[in-house]
Formats: sequence, C-alpha cells, structure tokens
Amino acid sequence: MKDYDLIVIGTGSAMNIVDPIMQAKPEWKIAVIDKDEPGGICLTRGCIPSKLLLYPAELIREIGTAHTFGIDVEIKDIDFKNVMERMRTQISEKIDTIRKGLSGDKNIDYYPEVAEFVAPYTLKVGSETITSKMIFLCTGSKTLIPPVKGLDTIPYLTSDTLLAMTLLPESIVIIGGGYIAAEYGHFFSAMGSQVTIIGRNPRFIPEEEPEVSALAKKVMSEYLDLVTDHEVIEVTTSADGLKKVIAKDRTSGKEIIVDAQEVLVATGRGSNTDILHPEKGGIQTDSNGWIVVNDYLETSQPNIWALGDANGKYLFKHVGNYESTLVYYNAILGKKEKADYHAVPHAVFSYPEIASVGLREKEAIDTVGEDNVLIGFQRYEDTAKGMAMNVKDYFAKVIVEAHTYRILGAHIIGPHASVLIHEIIPLMYTPQQSARPILDGMVIHPALNEVVSWAFSSLMPAEHYHHRH
Repeated sequence: MKDYDLIVIGTGSAMNIVDPIMQAKPEWKIAVIDKDEPGGICLTRGCIPSKLLLYPAELIREIGTAHTFGIDVEIKDIDFKNVMERMRTQISEKIDTIRKGLSGDKNIDYYPEVAEFVAPYTLKVGSETITSKMIFLCTGSKTLIPPVKGLDTIPYLTSDTLLAMTLLPESIVIIGGGYIAAEYGHFFSAMGSQVTIIGRNPRFIPEEEPEVSALAKKVMSEYLDLVTDHEVIEVTTSADGLKKVIAKDRTSGKEIIVDAQEVLVATGRGSNTDILHPEKGGIQTDSNGWIVVNDYLETSQPNIWALGDANGKYLFKHVGNYESTLVYYNAILGKKEKADYHAVPHAVFSYPEIASVGLREKEAIDTVGEDNVLIGFQRYEDTAKGMAMNVKDYFAKVIVEAHTYRILGAHIIGPHASVLIHEIIPLMYTPQQSARPILDGMVIHPALNEVVSWAFSSLMPAEHYHHRH
C-alpha cells in the first residue's frame, strides 16, 4: 500500500490547488487520479470544445444579418469536418500538455485509472491500493440518459460523443430543452442541419426568467423547430434508416413523430460517484448521488473535500475554480472560509446569447418580499448602439432591493450578453452589493453598455413592471 500526503481524484479544477501546494510544500508526495483524459470535463468535452464549435456558428449567424445593412454577402460553403477538426486539434494539444506535466513531475504519481474507495481514506486504483489522510474529490459528472423506450436500441449522440463527429447530419432531433440543447441546436442549425428540439418543460430553457425563455424560443424558432411541453416516449428506426422520435404533448396527450438522421440526448448531467463507492469511504451522498459537503466544502469524512460538479451545487467551471480556492484556504492553510453562492453567474452561448447572475424575480420576491423589490428593464433597440446593430426585442432586466439598492439579480438576452453581465457581477461581490456605482457613474455613449446602465436607471416597483410588460 502506498501512502501519500494528498490524493486528488479528477484533473479539472482540483489542479488549481495542486500547483500552489507543490510550491508551498515541495516535500509532499501527491497522487493524481483520472479515469478520463486529463484536463477535466470543461476542457475535454464541455465548455471549451463546445465554444470552439459555437464561435463559427455565431459568425454564420452574424453574416446572415449583413443584408439588413446593405451588404451583399454569401456563404458559399461550410466545411463541417474542418470545424470539428480544428476543435479536436486544439483540445488534443492542451490535453497532451497536461498529461506530460502530470507524468513528468517527480512529486506526482499520475494514475490514468478508475478509483474506488475500499475503506475510509483508502482507494483501489488499478492494481494499486493507496491511502492518504487528505483527499480532494473533483470527480465531475456524467450525461444523464432518460428511460425512453427504444433509446437503448439505437445509436445516439450526447454532448460527450458528438465531439467525434466528422459528417454533418442532414437532420437531428435534440431531446431536452435546456442549456445544452439551446447551444447545440444553434450550432447544428448554423452548420446546415434541420434541427428539432423537444423539451418536456412548458418553457424553453426553464432555468431562465420567463421573459428570457419566451424570447429565446421566439428567436430560435426562426431557424429551427422548437417543441416544448412534450415528453419523448419512444425512439425507433424507420424503414428508410432514419431514427423516429415519438413525443406526447404533456397537456393534451396528442403524439407527434419526428424523423431524423441523428438523435442527440441533452437532458442534463448527473452524479458519477457510483463508480467511486463513496459509502465505503464513509462519505455521505444525497438522493441523487452528489457528495454532501458542509459550508466549507468538507465531506462527512474529515479532511476529505469535494468541489466542482462532484458536490452537485452548480455545474459550472467557474464555480469549480472558485471552490478550488476555498478548498486550498480551508484544507491547506487551515482557514474557515464559507462558500458564498449569492451571485453565481452563467451564460448560454446560443443565438441569441443569454447571461444571468443572482436571483430571478420570483426568488427575489420570495426572499425580500414584493414591496422590497425594484425591477429595471431596457431594450437594446432603445439605445443608440442597439439601434445601429438593428437588433429587436433583446433586453436587460435587473432586480434590486428597494431602499438599499442592493443588486439581487440580473438577466440579459441579446448580443454580447455574457460580456455585458460583467458590468454587474463585480458590484455583487462588494460589501454593499450596491447598484449606486452604475447609477452614479459615466457610461461611454453610444456603447452597448448603456443597455445595462439604463436598465438600472429605469427601476420601478415589481407590480408596476408587470403592468407595463
């Protein structure tokens, strides 16, 4: 049995901790374990490869608007294979760099193997049994596959496996109506596929504000077929070799049938701790398999810590990075820093782009009461830059606590939403979390940032907001 100063499972955000540990404690011997290619989900099959695909799709959409400005331009060809190869090449180079770094470091034993607990603080990794009094669990997540009749009898795609594609399907059905469906629906449609999205929720991208969801559905329905409030009940293969997806309206019970070359299952991600057997290590999990942690990210077993997707709180890379800093403070430096999730931002890189931070309106009202909520709203088209861009209906919505002007949340849909939201995020991490700096400060005219500043300048009681919108 090998004894280590630290065992790290997963090579995603946990690696943010390994580097400073090696500098501060060069005498430590560390085991790093990852059953998959090194780099974590974000690099190997998540946000980075997907954004390498989505940027060409964004260019195609932007070029498609050129005629509205008197520009006669034509896209002669889209080389899907080249788009995919560019993504794979860049990702492979980064993976190889990480692998060489792990394999070549004298203080690290790198195990490209499955790890499982066999006893508290003890793991079986390949043919080895290893132990440590300190363990970091950064085990990621896996794609969730719904129990749809016939789905296990056909080849289907997931957000993991589609990255290996070389041929563009003429048609594709995406099962799921959330972030992944929105982004890949945009991508495949821009590449030239006929896309149908089937979501079971009455709203598209239901995690967003209702106004955002409704506008996203309206705009995206212009370039793909978008079906909501339908449950996929069966998948079969038709006589002509196409895949047949049967879905039922959850309200009326009426069935629809969609034929396509490919099926992409995009119904979310779930825990993959089952292969880790945390129960043998005395580590508690919840009903969905996520590792339970306290406010300091420590598990039920002292000095074993879980971060990133492993604890199931927020499945975003930036949250994993934030949590890695906390684990370093708490586990290595001996501090007692609580995790603070009051302003977790995210973006959906669909077309239109969506970004959000903090509370939605209903959550804000439930938290501080309707009388204490002010809402600001600004359309892109009512700013000079938005008018110049000829964009319609896109908007920023901000939610503020009355009297204190504490920012509770913000939601943007439209061009550069993921950038504009960053005018707000830093203020939510100040002691007062106040909107005053935006209200009192100058904004370049006619920059697109006026969408944000003018939203804060139009604050009104929640009741008045709903009368107007």
